Amino acid sequence: MAKSSLMPDEGSYSAFLNNLKIHIRSAQVKAALAVNRELILLYWQIGREILARQQAEGWGSKVIQRLAEDLKREFPDIKGFSRTNLLYMRAFAEAWPEEQNVHQLGGQIPWRHNCAILDKVKDPQERQWYIQQTIEYGWSRSILMTQIESGLYQREGGAVTNFEYTLPPPQSELAHQIIKDPYNFDFLTIAKDAETKDLKRALVAHMRDFLLELGVGFSFVRQNYRIDVGGEEFQIDMLFYHLRLRCFIVIQLEMGSFRPEQSGVMNFYLSAVDDRERQPEDQPTIGIILCKTKDRTIAEYSLRNLNNPIAVAEHRFSQVLPSAEQLESELDMATRLLGEDNENDR
Repeated sequence: MAKSSLMPDEGSYSAFLNNLKIHIRSAQVKAALAVNRELILLYWQIGREILARQQAEGWGSKVIQRLAEDLKREFPDIKGFSRTNLLYMRAFAEAWPEEQNVHQLGGQIPWRHNCAILDKVKDPQERQWYIQQTIEYGWSRSILMTQIESGLYQREGGAVTNFEYTLPPPQSELAHQIIKDPYNFDFLTIAKDAETKDLKRALVAHMRDFLLELGVGFSFVRQNYRIDVGGEEFQIDMLFYHLRLRCFIVIQLEMGSFRPEQSGVMNFYLSAVDDRERQPEDQPTIGIILCKTKDRTIAEYSLRNLNNPIAVAEHRFSQVLPSAEQLESELDMATRLLGEDNENDR
């Protein structure tokens, strides 16, 4: 058979090459996951054996150090047999006594992620939740640690909402899951007398951190979204789109306490966004009012008879700078004290 001297069409060859790359990368990921599962299963088995021996024969904690030294001597090229890691193996086996849990949970995430969860989370249900979230969203260890330290498990689904009677059941349940209370703005340093515009400016400047706090699925559309109704201009603080909910999300920021009239304004904004931005395939727009404090009963009454889905949640800061008045007062006090010291030195 004669050999063909034709070179492939560039577009056809490029598509062929890209397809091969996808297959290779997919195989690499599967191989890495398989190795990870086997390693973690081995660690679980070692931890289970240590627990069993200690319980059956009364071995003390010193055996862990001896075991680490012997294993490192036998397997000098294999890392992971330090005393600290053996203690993690024992804790891991104690946390998940059934092998099926290792396959379904711990074996699906990297070992260092498991160690972080063992260190920081003591409740079994909460541990399982963080593992499931890590599997679903592919959290890095640093993001996992941030979410644990911010108390994400306790904050999820705690806001006051009217979702149960403004959204269909599947959408309502998912919307509840993406709303937190309170929202943690520790990544901001803001003055004590800051106004809403200052908070909005700071959040836009730290949008990456804000999106991380909002959670997976939020996509920033624009700030200061302007709408003209009846010849009058109104302005929405922030407009987002949620990729899983398939809807726009309006966020209004408040530096004070929640007031009933804010729910009416939000209801108006949601109707306007639905009319101007929502496409036929989109779900109803959702509103989130983020305020400094809220009375739960007032918030529930305010949302009860509204037709648009709205949530009311609080925001928290840990890094609050003194106000301009406080700084000026402290400066005056320091000046007076300095003057008195100079008088006494004469």
